[in-house]
Amino acid sequence: MLNDRRRAILAALVDEYVSTTQPVGSKVLVERHRLGCSPATVRSELAALEESGFVRSPHVSAGRVPTDSGYRAFVDDVHERIGALGLSSEEVGSIHTAYDALEHEMADVMRETSVLLSRFTNYVAVVAAPALRRARIRRVSVVPLAERRALVVVVTDSGQVANRTLDLQVSATDTMLAEVERYLTAILEDKVGDQVLGIRDDASVASDAFARVTLQVLDEVVDCLKEADEDRVVTGGVAALLSQPELADPGVARPLVALLEDGLTMLKVLSDVMQSGGLAVRIGHENPVDALGSMSFVASPYGTADRTGVIGVIGPTRMDYPRAITTVKTVADSLTDVLG
Repeated sequence: MLNDRRRAILAALVDEYVSTTQPVGSKVLVERHRLGCSPATVRSELAALEESGFVRSPHVSAGRVPTDSGYRAFVDDVHERIGALGLSSEEVGSIHTAYDALEHEMADVMRETSVLLSRFTNYVAVVAAPALRRARIRRVSVVPLAERRALVVVVTDSGQVANRTLDLQVSATDTMLAEVERYLTAILEDKVGDQVLGIRDDASVASDAFARVTLQVLDEVVDCLKEADEDRVVTGGVAALLSQPELADPGVARPLVALLEDGLTMLKVLSDVMQSGGLAVRIGHENPVDALGSMSFVASPYGTADRTGVIGVIGPTRMDYPRAITTVKTVADSLTDVLG
């Protein structure tokens, strides 16, 4: 356990290191922070913090930097008083205003969310929409493309859209496709993905042309719901993160960029991070994949009980945690209001 003095010294050291990227010495801590103790006492306490694994010395006589354990102790302390940290009231207000001005189509909401997260933190934003298979279908559209080719579009009540191109087994007129569209919208409207799967499983073998086309389109609707997961993730702010000194090493940057471009893997990472429920902070080695071994991930769920997504920011372990945590929490609350 950290006593109050060591907690204050660790917090001051984290603050300095986040701001300067340079190892921090006792003299700087005494001069810039009201610690109420002498340089000799600070040196002694830093030595104790190092022995306990909260800080380390990257070079002899070069000051100290936080370890993952040090950041964890700092974040756990920050969580207790987060309401007074991170963003100004004006910044919080601007986030709410941004959502008030939006049409509530999910694609637009996701893009705006990634912009807001990155703008207010200067880290990579990660936004995962609620699973399409858990959303309720608003309508199914069947758009003729050629005699035996059509575009199947699924729109949900949250504004999410998925589409697939279909090669028809039989010729279908525009009139027939319009009838198929009306029929499927009528039986699928307000159904969630699992119910759609049940309807397809219960369907009989088709014989006439209308029934065959209807079942083909229904199969595509099912595939839309199953395969849309990789499109659920939107990222933003990669350029800002790559400007951080920690990302100057290609061996660190390349795996991270590859991870961000892999939607399905990012969904698995988000799922792992959110196992505990509520806002989560994963620091360095606490992350579930090697590409995030020198990164921190602040994430939060949003939405309703039956329609939940996840947002977060990824940055170096030398992260401004109060600002990142407050931003993610504020945006998640705003998103929940939008979807509610």
